[in-house]
Amino acid sequence: MHDIFETVHHLFEVDKNAEITLEANPDDITKERLLIWQRFGINRLSIGIQSFNDDYLKYMNRIHTSKMATECVQESQSVGITNLSIDLIYGVNPNNYKKPARKSSNPPRVFTEKELHLNWQKDLKTAFKLNVPHISSYCLTIEEKTVFGTWLENKQIEDVDDGFAAVQFRTLQREMKADGFEQYEVASFAKEGKYAVHNTSYWSGDSYLGVGPSAHSFNGSSRQFNISNNTMYIKNLDEELVPFTLEELTPENRFNELVMTGLRTVWGVSTERLKETGVAIPGEFYETIQVFEKQEKLTFENNVLKLTDKGKFFADGIASELFV
Repeated sequence: MHDIFETVHHLFEVDKNAEITLEANPDDITKERLLIWQRFGINRLSIGIQSFNDDYLKYMNRIHTSKMATECVQESQSVGITNLSIDLIYGVNPNNYKKPARKSSNPPRVFTEKELHLNWQKDLKTAFKLNVPHISSYCLTIEEKTVFGTWLENKQIEDVDDGFAAVQFRTLQREMKADGFEQYEVASFAKEGKYAVHNTSYWSGDSYLGVGPSAHSFNGSSRQFNISNNTMYIKNLDEELVPFTLEELTPENRFNELVMTGLRTVWGVSTERLKETGVAIPGEFYETIQVFEKQEKLTFENNVLKLTDKGKFFADGIASELFV
C-alpha cells in the first residue's frame, strides 16, 4: 500500500480534499492498521459488515462476529476516521438452508417470519446507534460459481424470495428516512454531505481509472477491464504490458448505460442527456414510461425521468424495459 500511494502522488496531483476510501472487512481492522492507513491519507472506510446477527453471519459464511463488526466501527471512529460506510444485506433467510442436506451437527436455528423481519430492523437500529454517515444495502443475490451458487445447484438452499426481499426493502427505506438518511441511489443511503464521491461519479457517467487485476476503466466512449488472473497480470507487467480488453461503446450502449445508472439515482436521467448520445429516442420509450407511470414506479417531469420509492425495488427491470 505504501508503494501504491507513493506512486499515485508521484504520477498525479492529488486534491488535498480528495476522498480516499479503503474497502475492508471487520477482521481486517486493527488499531495498528488504522493508524498506518491514516498516514497513507486514507480518510474513508467502506466496511463489509453485512449483518450484526451472528446466526446470519454464519449462514453467509462470514468469518467475523457481530461483536467484531461493532468494535471495528468504534475503533475506526476512535482514531478519527469517522467518514464510514458499512454494507448491510437484506433478504437473508437462514431458513432457506435445507437442514437434511446440511452436513453439520450444529444446523442454524429456525426463525419465524416475524423474527426474520425483526432481525432486519435490529440490524438497522444497530447501525444507526453507531452513527455511521453512509450505509450501502443490497439484496442477497446468489451467483454462479460461489459457495451459495453451489448450494443452490445441489438443492441445499432455496433461492431468495422476491416478496420477502421486497418487504425488507420497504422497511429499509422507511427506517433510513426516519433516521435522517437520504436514498440518493437505489442501494446507497447517506446523511447530508456524505454521498460517496467515487460512486456518484460512476452513476453520473464520469471518467474513471481502474488499476490492478480485474479493474475497470471508463473514458466516456470506451470501457476497458484488466485481466482478473493475478499470475497472468504480473507476468504481463514484467513484460511491460498491461493486459486488458477494450470495449468501444456504441451510441446505443451509452444510451442504455445512462438509463441504467441515471435511473438508480435521486437525480434521475434527462431526455436531453440521452439525446446527446446521438440516439433518436423511439416512441416506444415514451410509451413504456407511461406504463410505469400508471404503476406509480416512475415520474417524468421537466424531461427528467426518476424512479419512485416503489419503483426503486424494480430498478434494473425498469431500466431494461427502456433500453434501445
